[in-house]
Amino acid sequence: MDLNYFQRLSQANILVVGDVMLDRYWQGDTSRISPEAPVPVVKVAQCDDKVGGAANVARNIAYLDGKVALLGIVGQDENADILEKTLEQDKIRSLLIKQHQQPTITKLRVLSRQQQVVRLDFEQTFNKDIAFQLFNKFLTLVDDYDCIIFSDYNKGSLAYVSDMIAAAKQRNKLILVDPKAKDLSIYAGATYITPNLKEFEEAGGVKGSEDSIATSVRRILSQFDISNMLLTRSEQGMSLINTELKVDLPAQVLEVNDVTGAGDTVIATLACFLSIGAKAEDAATLANLAAGIVVGKLGAACVTPEELMRKVNKTLIKNTRHYQCPFDDVLQHIEFARQSGEKIVFTNGCFDILHAGHVDYLEKAKALGDRLVLGLNSDASISRLKGPQRPVNPLAQRATVMTALAAVDWVIPFGEQKGNEYDDTPYELIKAIKPDVLVKGGDYTPESIVGADLVIAAGGQVEVIDFVDGCSTTNIINKIKQ
Repeated sequence: MDLNYFQRLSQANILVVGDVMLDRYWQGDTSRISPEAPVPVVKVAQCDDKVGGAANVARNIAYLDGKVALLGIVGQDENADILEKTLEQDKIRSLLIKQHQQPTITKLRVLSRQQQVVRLDFEQTFNKDIAFQLFNKFLTLVDDYDCIIFSDYNKGSLAYVSDMIAAAKQRNKLILVDPKAKDLSIYAGATYITPNLKEFEEAGGVKGSEDSIATSVRRILSQFDISNMLLTRSEQGMSLINTELKVDLPAQVLEVNDVTGAGDTVIATLACFLSIGAKAEDAATLANLAAGIVVGKLGAACVTPEELMRKVNKTLIKNTRHYQCPFDDVLQHIEFARQSGEKIVFTNGCFDILHAGHVDYLEKAKALGDRLVLGLNSDASISRLKGPQRPVNPLAQRATVMTALAAVDWVIPFGEQKGNEYDDTPYELIKAIKPDVLVKGGDYTPESIVGADLVIAAGGQVEVIDFVDGCSTTNIINKIKQ
């Protein structure tokens, strides 16, 4: 597999069209049964709002660094406002059509102790005249994107999906469909469809032996003029099938916490990698790995390039290559992690020659939260601080080494000259990142650490970690000179 795919993810340019939803999660503890009925009483302590349906497909693409826009239908209500605000936070271009006839589709999940207690759905099927407005708007947008995903939840937004697929195919677009209709003829012309087993059977597919599945899939593809099917098969993984091949991909998760949104992750990942030129088998393999990651999480989760690369290293190629997010995109990745409830830790340094003391220090720092951001002094900054003979290793090499450590999630350089001024401290970086925990090594007092005032004022914590005795880059260099 070509790991350079990961460096090209930001080139993906995708339009998602379909049924847009708002997913609401109300969470709390359960300690008693209601006296009114034999049901648990959940004392709600936390409310979270996330995008769902086609919007969750778009969110998965954004988390993978793809450029994405979302076309769908919502109501003129508070839930639509929440949805649009969330899309903006997730860097998704919102192209939503607002109408007053039906409400924004909303699914409210009540959870206690990481288990769903009940789900409440607020929805009405959208009128066909509103769907026609969506179709007309699609025609004005399709030329601007390389790949089109149709996310069908059978809520009425895609009443004119056949016409939209025909228009996209005429323009030689890559077309992917997550189908819900039993009649697959409405998706004729699609490049890929991604049904699950239930949807496959309802569309006339035949389960049984592997040969019978392959034969059935190929009959459907030929009958409905569809090029490929990625069939998701629950605990049996997935199968990529077309007229020439059948590739079976085993399930990648040992413990399933929540399958919510797993199909969204599959089609989003598949689209991202196909749209940047990945081979079909490679893109399907990566989609399968991504699905294995999200079903191990709670709720409609997303996969980041860092997580996916770690999964690739562990299960496929077993090497030590890691994904280094482009420096310009790191802040967005950090914000995505924060929105997912992860605790952000920040530390900084030169890390010119990696030694045991560095590794020990970074592992202790990472243990204080979920994600560790490392501010790395630029080459010019190190020269000003350490002398003209330093650094021994340039920034790009130091960043590669540091990112390869399991403890480090992201590396961001600082200390470049700005006009006639020099700033060799990470103060501005800390201001931008807003870490939950600020860590420094040595004999500092928390109050004397650069950026401590920012973190404390925001309600975060500042920690000092002792260095390992006898370990320093200067000692190593002096010993080499001897």
